[in-house]
Amino acid sequence: MMLRTALLGTLLLLSAAAPSPGQQIRDLEKGVNAAYGANDLPRYFSYYAPDLRALFPEGPTTLPEYVKSWTAFIHAGGRIEAFTYAGMEVQVSPAADAAVASYQATARTREPSGAVHNEHFNETDVWYLRQGVWKIVEIHYSEIPAKP
Repeated sequence: MMLRTALLGTLLLLSAAAPSPGQQIRDLEKGVNAAYGANDLPRYFSYYAPDLRALFPEGPTTLPEYVKSWTAFIHAGGRIEAFTYAGMEVQVSPAADAAVASYQATARTREPSGAVHNEHFNETDVWYLRQGVWKIVEIHYSEIPAKP
């Protein structure tokens, strides 16, 4: 009985110390966005599921296509010079195995030609918990038009 009580107490302490799924997603978003802003391609792409579907202003893409095009962009001399985000909202499924993070993002991008663009987006990332690991399965960027 005493051993069972001690085990139960330990389990309760461990579960209380574990971050909530919502906090896990916030932490993951911080990581993926930091990797993106640092142009750290291996770390950045590690956040994505192999079956990723991405909806960008240029059109839909898959993870292999995204890796190929973004890697070519970076290797040609392009880069993200600054990336910030604000207003993050996270919704977690009742089963705590899926989550949606949405926010507004601002990126300053340098093209291989040297041209610099400041862009503002609404971003939505859909995360699935698979075999104990959160991965982005869907990402959507919608450009916020400049105000006249």
